[in-house]
Formats: sequence, structure tokens, C-alpha cells
Amino acid sequence: MNILGIDVGGSGIKGAIVDTKKGKLVTDRYRIPTPKPATPEAVIETIEAIIRHFEWKGPVGCGFPAAVKNEIVKTASNIDKSWIGVNASARIEKETGCRTHLLNDVDAAGFAELEFGAGKGRYGTVFMAAFGTGIGTAVFHNQQLVPNTELGHIPMYGGPAEDYAANSVRKKEDLSWKKWGRRVNEYLQLVELLFWPDLIIMGGGVSKKFKKIERHLDLQTEIVPAKSRNHAGIIGAALAVSKGQMF
Repeated sequence: MNILGIDVGGSGIKGAIVDTKKGKLVTDRYRIPTPKPATPEAVIETIEAIIRHFEWKGPVGCGFPAAVKNEIVKTASNIDKSWIGVNASARIEKETGCRTHLLNDVDAAGFAELEFGAGKGRYGTVFMAAFGTGIGTAVFHNQQLVPNTELGHIPMYGGPAEDYAANSVRKKEDLSWKKWGRRVNEYLQLVELLFWPDLIIMGGGVSKKFKKIERHLDLQTEIVPAKSRNHAGIIGAALAVSKGQMF
């Protein structure tokens, strides 16, 4: 079954048509920079542009950088605060005529990794952390999602962890891989103390650089990069629609 998956990120909004049986993109990925400010009107207009680009008329899965419950956006850390309380799915459907399902972006990426990637066949507690503009997280126990964990907001040094260890902070502060890797390690050690996971999956675009970070990690838990790299959010958003996952 082919479904259009869209991944809304802090820096870019990406989409592709996905074969949900194989977990593969059947088109090239199409990316548009995330508008600034990332208001509902501006982001939905960008999502519409992606849907038009693919001349798509079918269902759409949309991973979103927020807690999402019953299609309604509940938080807004890396998007405009005016998103809170918006039923984004209804707004997208109204503008495009495409049935749309919205879910947290890293929950979506986690679906892809547990179905087709690094978490396939893994039971116990699997923790996924995507290091990008912020730190997005997803937690699965015995392949079942605990939705909307948003654990990038765990307090560290007087602020949310993502203000200390996100990939955007590495770029902004021009940190070496060693210095940033140590920050990532501190964050993941805190996750270990709170959740005792059996596997940690590192996601986001930085997963492509996993070898540069791995040598600076000192964890009790096995840690691996996401196999789908930064396509995981697109694949998982489409997969959530095909499986009828609604949160």
C-alpha cells in the first residue's frame, strides 16, 4: 500500500510516497525549508505544496514536532505557540481533500525503526532519541508505543536537555564531536537511570555521523543508529496510517 508520508521538522518539511509493505520510499524525497515563523497557516501551506508536488489524492501521514492527541497539537517547543489546540489533520484535509493522520514525529520514526529497522524483532524497552533542532524521543515496550513522551525536555543544568545536547546546539556553539558526544552521553546516561532501556536507537540526520559520536559514549545500554536515517519519520508517518494508529 502506497501512502504519502510527511515529516515536519524544525528546519525542513520533507515528504515522499512510501511503500508501507516494504518500508521503502518509492519516490525521491521532496524537501521545503520550514517557514519562519512556523505558524499553522505557513506550515499547512508548505504541507499543501508537498502534496501538490506529488499530485497526491490519497491518505497522508504527517509526523509533527509536538505532542499530538486525537489529531490536536498539544505542545509547541520548536514551532509557533499558536499551534497549541489546533486540529492540524482537519485543517490539512479541508485544504487538500486528503484524509490525514497526525502524530508525534519521533513516534513516527520509531514505528519505522521497529517495523523495518534497528528495532525490528526487539522486545523489552526500546528508547529512540532523534537529535536535531531539539531532542525528540519515542519509547516502546514489547513493540508497543508509549505516545508523546517528549523526553528532550528532561531538566539538565537549569533548562531542558535539548538546550544542552541537541544537534542544533553543536552547530550553534561549534562544538567538536568529542565535546558534543560527551553531552549526548550525559543525556543518555540520565535516560538509562530513569528507564533502564534494553536498546537505544539514535535517530535524526546526525545518525549518519554515528561513528563520530559512538567513541564518546559510555553507556550500559546497547546503542545503534537508525537504519532509515532521516527517512524514518517519513516512512513511519505513512506506516501509522496503514496500521490505523490513532493517538
